[in-house]
Parts: sequence; structure tokens; C-alpha cells
Amino acid sequence: MSPVRDEKDEKDNSVPKMLCQMDNHLACVNCVRWSYSGKYLASGGDDKLVMIWQTGKYSGMSSVFGSSTKVVNVEQWKCVSTLRGHLGDVLDVAWSPHDAWLATCSIDNTIVVWNALKFPEQIAVLRGHTGLVKGVTWDPVGKYLASQSDDKSLRVWRTLDWQLEETITEPFDECGGTTHVLRLGWSPDGYYIVSAHAMNNSGPTAQIVERDGWKTSMDFVGHRKAVTVVRFNPNIFCKRIKKSSEKPQQYSCCAIGSRDRSLSIWLTALKRPLVVTHDLFANSVLDISWSKTGFELLCCSWDGTVAFLDFTSDEIGTPLTLEEKQKLHQNIYGKSLFLNNSNHNPAQIIETPAMLKLQQQQPKPRENGTQVNVTPVKQTQPLVNGDMSTPVKQQYGNKQIETRTPDGRRRITPIFIAPQPDELGEAPLPFSTTRPPMFSSSTEQSKIVVEKKNEVTVPHRLDDTRSRSPKDISKKIEGPSTGMTPIQAMSALDGKSDKSKSSAGPTSAASPSVEKSIEKENSQEKDSNKPKSLSVKRKLDTGDKIKRPRKEKETSRTLFTTPVAVPVHVHSATEKESTSKIIYASSGLQLPVVSRVTTVQISGTIDTDSSLVLELENNIPAGSVTLHKLRCVRGGKQLWESVLASRGICIAGNSHLACVACEDHSFSMFSPSGRRLSPSLVLDSKASVLHCSGYFVMVVTCQGNLFVWNLQSMKAVIKNESLVSIISGNTVSISSSSLTEQGIPVISLNNGKSYTFNPDLGCWLIISSKQDPLDRCSDYHSCIPKDNTDVRDSGPLALLQSHKHRAGNQASRLFKSSHTLQQASTTSHIENQLAAALVLKSGKEYKFWLITYVRYLVQEGLELKIRDVCDDLLGPLYKTSTNSVWDAHILCIRKRSLLEEILPIIGTNLRLQRLFTEYKEQLDMVRS
Repeated sequence: MSPVRDEKDEKDNSVPKMLCQMDNHLACVNCVRWSYSGKYLASGGDDKLVMIWQTGKYSGMSSVFGSSTKVVNVEQWKCVSTLRGHLGDVLDVAWSPHDAWLATCSIDNTIVVWNALKFPEQIAVLRGHTGLVKGVTWDPVGKYLASQSDDKSLRVWRTLDWQLEETITEPFDECGGTTHVLRLGWSPDGYYIVSAHAMNNSGPTAQIVERDGWKTSMDFVGHRKAVTVVRFNPNIFCKRIKKSSEKPQQYSCCAIGSRDRSLSIWLTALKRPLVVTHDLFANSVLDISWSKTGFELLCCSWDGTVAFLDFTSDEIGTPLTLEEKQKLHQNIYGKSLFLNNSNHNPAQIIETPAMLKLQQQQPKPRENGTQVNVTPVKQTQPLVNGDMSTPVKQQYGNKQIETRTPDGRRRITPIFIAPQPDELGEAPLPFSTTRPPMFSSSTEQSKIVVEKKNEVTVPHRLDDTRSRSPKDISKKIEGPSTGMTPIQAMSALDGKSDKSKSSAGPTSAASPSVEKSIEKENSQEKDSNKPKSLSVKRKLDTGDKIKRPRKEKETSRTLFTTPVAVPVHVHSATEKESTSKIIYASSGLQLPVVSRVTTVQISGTIDTDSSLVLELENNIPAGSVTLHKLRCVRGGKQLWESVLASRGICIAGNSHLACVACEDHSFSMFSPSGRRLSPSLVLDSKASVLHCSGYFVMVVTCQGNLFVWNLQSMKAVIKNESLVSIISGNTVSISSSSLTEQGIPVISLNNGKSYTFNPDLGCWLIISSKQDPLDRCSDYHSCIPKDNTDVRDSGPLALLQSHKHRAGNQASRLFKSSHTLQQASTTSHIENQLAAALVLKSGKEYKFWLITYVRYLVQEGLELKIRDVCDDLLGPLYKTSTNSVWDAHILCIRKRSLLEEILPIIGTNLRLQRLFTEYKEQLDMVRS
């Protein structure tokens, strides 16, 4: 939407005049500045805050919240970052060339330079002024920053080291009093700085400071009162000023505002002003802004009005193109790498041929029209109930479920829709289009689909113990007494037939007749499995009298004491064989549901010749005894079978081995051909978890003890380690478990934490936590390339941290503390990820996190930590008589190959070029 430029559009009520009103500031707003790309708007105010604004993708109208009048926002602007660093009112704001830095000044006598690519990071705080700093401006090539203060000085700062370059005081010695602002300007060709509120022979002037030697021999004279603001046109113009001259002359255009309520326009090629508008306002001029084209000017005053001035090319000349302007800067000041990489300083010099070659190999940034987009765009995902692992299902927004109450009234079923993140747009419309101003209301019809259900809804009430039926109480007893989530030994045990059986169980478990039939059918099993001494007894009263159930605290027991089995049998009318689920009340670890026939798919595809299946068949009558069989079937043909003396409760296997755990605490292992590998092992209790991976087998017993064996070497990797140190409290239980290909056990709990046991250290290690604050504060996503193949989607660590993939995306926006603390949080988080990948022996994930770690260290310029990584990867340069503890490989990856891969990453930051050269030469020397 283009600006309103003529009187006809101004009087047209259908053309919006005010596009958006932003009310986030808590006090007076003193300055607003567009970024050069037009994508951002920065504002500073008396509330000591600087806010960065960006347009939202939602283009509809909305009223201003809390407004007494009918204020309508045509465009939606969002505050994407709030910068806190000043101790007083912020008076001026300035974007650096190519929007890499943002400078702000305040009455706290300081200038703060912010990293515009990573808000709210501070680059430097410039101290030296002894008075209120009221204006800042950037050198157009980014080498200097100038500021003006009430201490009657103008200071020039170097961006190379953020130190003072020059202090200019002579033109301001005669100045008496002050102005509200002192907004100085730097010419677009870089030759001149024009200051505000200078004096020459007791008359107010705008002092011209030459870049060459910072000389102050010229000034703009004519205003009757102090100059408050100077703004240069962003373009360099070309025009034949003198009729006698054949070649056109290049010059700059400058607008000057004063306390005398007038505005003057100057061309550096003329000795007199091009135009002067007297008494333009009723009060002092506060600020001036040129359009991007350079032919339009807006000027605001203390009296609350804004003036619009329009120029033509015949009046001020023809502007140079962006390419011509950049070529002019290059011819005068040399080529600046600052245009291509935010890590490079504009004054940085390439010192070695190797570094020059590496810089030439760096990919160039893509250009969008004439603007170089150097700002990384981070895609964020919405939160669902505080969990980042579940994406929002957008289809819910277009569906409405309607039901009826018993009295016939309509009821709309509420559906939770997570709050959507602020979707931000690109450059606002005035900068990205030239279409005429237009305003229309939406005529699009609603797309919401109403689904009417023939159901009657009744109000829900909380259950009361006194009003529960025997059926409810039986369900209460049927679950684990500790309230813990039961763990499953193997996902393959829960086949489709078993799921249907188990789902039918709880609905009929409370029937007295069914309970009696279960007791009658399984009386022999009860007698054989009944413990010798029971400390907890539970009875289900099937009469009319209902006893008061025990409280939860009474049924809870200390974790991993002597196990007490409470058999609860589930029976289905459609099932011939009854299934038994035995729950250990004291440990909270549940036995898997045992059926008569259980199958496990080991390899291949179901119902094909390559399919390899383990089958466990229990309760086979053989005269006076009952036997049990374990068989292996390939493509429907039996390969081998083995007879078990005790009823099997869980099985597992792969192409290398097969194993089965039985009710008599025995554990048997078989080769691929069915040969028994050893006599049956005796566990401390029945197995609750069984996993196989390669030649490794993992068992967790009901008493909470962990075993891991290597059946290739027939040695124990982990011997009878208790889980009591990681499971504390009655509400903590095992939610899942796994075994990696390297024989590393992983135990995940329902509190979101995952552990592994390290036999070398002899203790448990925490490798993941769902509520890890370091992960939520980490900003490692900012250093991952967009086209990088994310290996986090595969690997044992990735499976544990699937909920974390989108957490760090919002770290920059959500993290409200200092950049130093976020930097420390990010490095600590990545180091934890490196250590976890090393413990899990996941080579691909270790390499990914190592490269991510180096990228972040290079981005932040943390040289000490980079040297530590490089020293470990390089190793000793010379052989010594003593044996070195350095290993040339890590997780089957050559360390020096990793060093060769990370050196180009280090070379992307010119400030680290000496470190790059040092290790590059040492690596070449070792190889030769």
C-alpha cells in the first residue's frame, strides 16, 4: 500500500490514514527508525526501552485493545524484541549499513551497539561522554560511528575495536543552553558529518566535519536559532550544476531542521540552500525522514504535526543506482567483507593466502532484488500444553462439533487450539509495493464445518469414593497399587489379538460371577504362584455392603522391598484362555500380559518367505505334567523348537540369538539354530523388561535390577544394578526402555528423564531431561545451516529428545536475561549433548553436535574453547618415548578428519584467522 501523496486521497474516507497504533511503550516515544531493508522498525522512549517491530502476516483489521475511540489497525505490527540496556531515556536510534548493528543513545551518557542479527545481544557499550547523548549516526561504509552530546562534543568511534577515534569540541565551545535532541547526520558518500547545534561568531550553524582529518572549516549558516536535526538523503545525486561544465557533478542532499520552526534543504554542490521553508510549524522541528527513493521528505515538530515535501529529479537531481553507489564506495574506501558476512569486521584484513582462498570458496548470500537478506529467519512451532513434541493439528480450526443436552439445547464441544506463534511478514507494504491505497472489508464466507452428532450430553461430576459402585472399586484395585505407569517388555508382545483381549478385560472384571469363574478356572495357578507370606491382602466384596477402600498412602510401599504379588485376573467372554496380569505392589514394575500363544516378529516382512518369527506356546498338556514350547519359524516353516519346563512370560530375539524369561525366574538363551547357549540363568525375580540388540541382551526384573550380557563373549556387561537410585518416590515409574546396538541400556521414566548405566564409572548417568532448562535457553539453532541434513531425526539420543527439536527455536524470543547468560547456557547445553552422544556411542550424533558446537563457538568468538577442541582433535605433533594417552579415533571416526572438517568453519570468522592458520599449518605438517 503506497503512501497518501495527494489531497484527493487524503479526503477519501475509504483510504486509511493510520495503518497501525502500537502501544507497548510505557512512556513517551522519542525516536523511530526504519531499517535499510524496510523489514524492521526500531523505537526508543522514556521507558528506557528499545523495541524492534515487524509486520505480522495477518492482514485483517483489528481494534486497539483498551482504546476508548474506534481505533482500527489496518496492518498488524508485532514487537519481536525488546532491548534493555539503558539506564535513562533513549533519545536517538540509528541502523548501521546493511542492518547488521543498531546504535542507541540515552541520557545515561552512553551509546549501546546491538547485534541486529541476534537481538538482544550487545556488541559494545561506548562510554566517554560526560553529558546526555542526544544523537548518533553511522558511517555509510560501517567503519565509524559518530555521536553528539550535551557535553559540547562530537565523538567518532571506530567499529574495529569500538574505541574512540576523535573528539571534536571547537565548534561547540560558544554554545549556550541546549536542545531536546542533537541529531547529526553522515553524508551517503562518507565525506562529511554535519552536526547539530554549533556556533560560529555567535550565530547558530550546522557544522560540517570532514572525514579527512576531521577538519571543521565549513558549516551551513542561515538558521536563526539552534539546529536540532540533520538528515541526509540516502541517495547520491548526479546533475550538471554549472552550465559551463560538460560532465555531471555528484553531490549529496541534506535537510536541516531548527528551533526557529523552519526547514532548509541543501545540496553539497551549492553554496546556498536549495529551498528554505520558514514558519513551517508552530514549534521546534524534532525529526526528519527521507523516503527510499529520495524524492519525498517527512518532517515532524514539537507541535504534533507532520509536514510532507515532494521533490522532482529536476530540482535535486538524478540518484545513482545501488550498484553505482557501492562501486563508488569501493573505489574510495575499498571492498568491505562486511557486506557478505556478519562475523567479519569492515576493517578486518585477510593476512594469509590460505585464508584468502577459503574466503573465496565461501558461498555468497542470495540477493532479493537490491537488498541483501543477511538476517537468519527462525521457524518456530507452536506449543501444545507446554509440550513441544506435539505439532498443532490445524484441521481442528475448521471443524465444529455440535451436540444436544437432555432438554434439547445445543452444545458446542470445545476443542483446545494451542496459541499460534506470531507469524511475521517480510518488509511492510509501503516498501514492497507501489499499488494505490485501497481499503475494503472481507467478503469471504466462513469455512467452518459444523458436525452434528446425535448424542445427548450430561454434565460431568468428580467421582466420590462414597458413591462408587463395586465395578468402580474393582477397576481401582485392578491397576498398579503405586499408581505407576506399567512398562512393556516388548512392543511385539502386544499383537492385535492381544490388544483386543486386553481391551475387553476391564469392562467385565467387576462382575461377581465372572470373578468366581476366574477363581475356579485358575485355582491351580493361584496355588502354585501364591507367595508364602503376604503382607498385603485385598478382597473384593461382591455383596451389597461396600467397604471403604484404603487410602493411597496406605497401599503405597517403599520402593524395591520384598516383592508382594497381587494376582488380578482379567477374563473375556469371547476368550477361551484366561490371561493373568501379576502386579508387584511394592516395586511398581508390571509383568507383561501372558497369553497361551505369543509371537514376535524378528526380521523380514510379515507373511513372506523372509519372515522370521519366534513363537511361545504355554500350557501344553503332556500326561501328568504341563510343558511349554519355544519355536522359530521362517516363512511358515519351522526351523527349530525347544521345550521349556516353566511357563514363559516374555521372549525376544534377532538374527543372532533368541531368549525367553520364565515364571520360575529362569532365563534361557539360544543360538540362531536353536542350540541352548548355556544352562538357564536364575534371576532375582521375574523379568519385567526384555530387549535384544545384536549380541547384547538386557533384562529388568520386577525387583528393579538391571542385567546386560554380551552373548558373543558370554560375559556380563552390567551385573545386577539396582534402579532404586534413579526411581525415587511413589509416583515415578519406568515409561520405556531400550538397548542400543553397542549394548548401552537406556531407561526412561515418566518424569521425563532418561538414564543409562556406565559400568566403567559404576554409576547411573542422566542423558536427557524433558524439563531441561538449558535446552529451553539454548540458542544453538542459530548456527545450524538451513540446508543441513538434520541427523537428530535418527539415533538413540534423538529418540529420547524428540520433544526438544523445536524448543530452542524460540530461545532468542523467550530468553529475557543477558546475552552472556544465554551464551553460557547454549555452550553448556551443546556440551551436554556431546557427552550424551559419546556415552551412547552414537557416532553420527556426536559428529553433528561437535560441528554445531564449533559453529556456535566461532559465531560467538570464544577462542579459548575452540583451541581446546582443536588440540584434542590434532593430538601430539611428535612421537615421544612415553606412551601417549591420546587416541586417534573417537567412535570409529578419525579425529584429524574431524579437525579438517571444522577448520573451514573457523575460517568463516576473520577475527579467528590466525587460529585457523596455526592449526591448518600443524595439520599439514602432521600429514606430511
